[in-house]
Amino acid sequence: MKKQTAGRDQLGDFAPQFAALNDDVLFGEVWAKESELSARDRSLITCAALMAQGLFPQLKAHMQIAKGNGVTQDEMVALITHLAFYAGWPKAWSAFDLAKTIYE
Repeated sequence: MKKQTAGRDQLGDFAPQFAALNDDVLFGEVWAKESELSARDRSLITCAALMAQGLFPQLKAHMQIAKGNGVTQDEMVALITHLAFYAGWPKAWSAFDLAKTIYE
């Protein structure tokens, strides 16, 4: 798995401990445990959780990661469609706007 540096890149000077936890623990340890869940599966789970909460700036970043981890356009469309019934129709519309820009 590629080393994550987003925390340090965006918050390293402002919030160095949070940046280190993001890059080293969340992505360096949790995301790296592919013996339990593949990066592809973690991406699907993360996108679902972010969409359900309406956290669209983070969802955009994780959809890009998901695409890189092998989640196809058809799978992302299915995820959003399924969650529309549980997370809300307006959230699905917003998520589709993101997915269209990432997958087209």
